[in-house]
Formats: sequence, structure tokens, C-alpha cells
Amino acid sequence: MTVSIRASLLLSALGMAALTAAFAAPSDDEATFHHTRHWSYGGENGPQSWAEIDPANKPCATGAQQSPVDLSGALNAKAPAPISRWIPARGGAVINNGHTLQVNLDVGGSVQLSGKDYVLKQFHFHHPSEHTIDGKAYPLEVHFVHAAPDGDLAVVGVLFEEGAANPNLDAIWATAPVKEGEVHVTSTFDAGAFMPPVVGAYRYEGSLTTPPCSETVHWTVMSTPVTVSASQIAAYATLFPFNARPVQPLNRRYILKTSG
Repeated sequence: MTVSIRASLLLSALGMAALTAAFAAPSDDEATFHHTRHWSYGGENGPQSWAEIDPANKPCATGAQQSPVDLSGALNAKAPAPISRWIPARGGAVINNGHTLQVNLDVGGSVQLSGKDYVLKQFHFHHPSEHTIDGKAYPLEVHFVHAAPDGDLAVVGVLFEEGAANPNLDAIWATAPVKEGEVHVTSTFDAGAFMPPVVGAYRYEGSLTTPPCSETVHWTVMSTPVTVSASQIAAYATLFPFNARPVQPLNRRYILKTSG
């Protein structure tokens, strides 16, 4: 049985505290393909220990192209952002996987990057944002995870700043399981509706932001945030008080900033 986030916000203060404690092991898979054991964003199984939890997680400690990063010092470039071919998807699975709220889609369209097609598989949320811009973190970030047949990933990230309520979150927030589990819904999900009106973006080569931290991700993070209300932020934080990996060293990589 599931309970909506809105309903959970009506719990007593004591019940809210207990709920927060029960889900204080937040985290999330960048793709749905890997789930390692017992990793979290805090305590002894936090990011500093991910590489020790499972041999497959070695890149978390030794990789040179890890994500997220601080998006500063970007070079202006004519490199295009991914060509979006998203389509509104009616129906999907809203999942609480113990790490994040994730929406799996059977048909959601695709993006094309450097002539290669990547199919949208799922999207999920981080609180606070994983990427920062010139050192500034945002209260929420969504990642749209696309996969190519050869295993390469193209992830499009959108940052949220506090402001007006975001209607794109309503159906997800209202049906999200409080406990680990999933619920199938008939709502329509449209990746394009989450995008800001200004199409500028940051692009760089990086990794999954969760174990196994594979360095197979072509990152695009939109440079203009969209809005989310304080109550929507609080609702998500009820389940996941913190599920963001710390910013990683840029090393010898370049960040490109496109204007569309």
C-alpha cells in the first residue's frame, strides 16, 4: 500500500520525525542497471567508502572523470546541446528505491548527441542538487537518463530554484510511495515540459553519480534553473533529507557552455 507525499505532510510532528529517520539512507542510481549493496550518502557506507563496498565500485575512488562537478570556468562553445526527441509518455512507474524517487518510462522518446541516439529510460531527483554553478547549490535537481545500445549514457540535468510551484512534479509527488516500492500510474510525463525556456547548457564528460561510478556519461546540465515551491521541496525532503554526492575534482576536463 502506498501513501502520497501530500498525505505524509499531514502527519503529526512526531510522526514526521520518525518518517524522516526511517528514510535517512538516501541515494540513487543514475541508471537502473546497477544496484550495489548498502551504499548511502552518510555514515560508514557514505561516498568515502563506496569503492570499498564492492570491487565494481573502484572508479568511485580512482576515476579521473567523476561526477558531479562544479560548473565554473566553462568555455563558450558552439557545441550543440542534445537534440531532443522526447514524446509525452502516458503511464509509468513511480518508484521509491530507497535512494530517490524515480520514474521509469516504457516510451519517452530520445535525444541525439553527436549523431548518436540515446533512448530515455528514467528520470529521478536529488536533494540538494549534485551539480553546482560557480559554487552555488540548488535545492533540487532532476536527471533524465538516456541509454544507447552500446551502453553509453547521456544524462540531461535540470536544476530547480525556490519559487513558484512546478506542476510537473504534482503527479509524482502525489503518488510516490513512502516506503520502498513502486506504483504504476496513468499520468502523462513529458521530459520537455521540465526544460527551462532558455536552452543554454553546460556539457562535459563524466560518470554515474552513484556506485559503480562508471565513467560512461555524456553530461548536459541546463544553465537556467526552473522553479519549485518551498512546500514541494519540503515534501521531497520528508523522504530524502539528503541524496547528493559531493562535487568531484574536474581534473583535466573541460566544461563547455552552449547557448543553444
